[in-house]
Amino acid sequence: MSNEAWETLSNQAVGFCGILYFLALVAHLWQWASLRKVPVAAAPRVAVGAGVGRSPRRTADAWTEAEVADAAGEDTRRRVAMGERLGIMLTVLAAAAHFVALLGRGLAAEPARVPWGNMYEFTLSGSFFVTLTYLVLLKKFKLGWLGPIVTGFVVTVLMVDVIWLYQPVAPLTEALNSYWLVIHVVSAVIATAAFTLGGFTSMLFLLKERAERRAKVAVPAGDVDAAAGPEAEAPVVRGYLARVPDLVGLDRLTYRLHAFAFPVWTFAVLITGPIWAHEAWSRYWNWDPKEVWAFITWVVYAAYLHARATAGFKGRNAAILALIGLATLWFNFIGINFFSTSSMHSYA
Repeated sequence: MSNEAWETLSNQAVGFCGILYFLALVAHLWQWASLRKVPVAAAPRVAVGAGVGRSPRRTADAWTEAEVADAAGEDTRRRVAMGERLGIMLTVLAAAAHFVALLGRGLAAEPARVPWGNMYEFTLSGSFFVTLTYLVLLKKFKLGWLGPIVTGFVVTVLMVDVIWLYQPVAPLTEALNSYWLVIHVVSAVIATAAFTLGGFTSMLFLLKERAERRAKVAVPAGDVDAAAGPEAEAPVVRGYLARVPDLVGLDRLTYRLHAFAFPVWTFAVLITGPIWAHEAWSRYWNWDPKEVWAFITWVVYAAYLHARATAGFKGRNAAILALIGLATLWFNFIGINFFSTSSMHSYA
């Protein structure tokens, strides 16, 4: 195939994967909408202490989708299961088309190269790794509830990428033509993907905590049956937030994602990045704006993990600090590239 044919294939694959991501988003939304009329309290759980003549009370555990669907009937169970399978299947197909787009982009250059010579290609690669990380962790951490957020995020990023960032294929500049750049960028985008997922779970933690706090205020204390025990006092949260893990589970998952991403980010920023900089500009550290903000991001996430490990820093404050880290990460990716004219990074 000619270089022009590879570029055309890449462009078509981007459009195709965007359609598939959108359909996956619709499938996930249909999945959750199928439960919109099912009250959370209908799930077959009864708190300890609820006896004869007493109303069943909700326990402190989060309702699972399966439990709510079980209370909703056979038709709802089928719709929910079909929506989940369809959403995941479409996401997998979209990721495959996404990979073809990256492959075609690299093979369209002369000579063939890695697909991150400009912001369009770098954004295309970063969004692919977000999807890939989600799919890899999907079964282990049961992340099906994260499907609509991931697919919605990737669809939005691809739209911005195609409309405002697209550039024709061109050879790599001399500074980017290094195998150390390959190692540096791969590790950086893997860490960025995990940090992004951790940011999603942090936002969900804050939203669910707020919803539970408002639900607790809305229920007068006298309405809670004292004989049902303290578990009966757990607030009832409805809608999408009722299907995500409880606050403890969200906090633990957020920590695991950051604990994985931080060493990878350290390797990218403090090891492979300086080595590449020395090879490109004969200096390990140039105080380039992108280098400085990458180090700021490293400091924020180091503070997050250190506080979690030494001071029991959990819950709301930890989620806020994680989102501050995500803000510095994405400013490093977006803000520096668009607002700084002094950055020596060629893809800026």
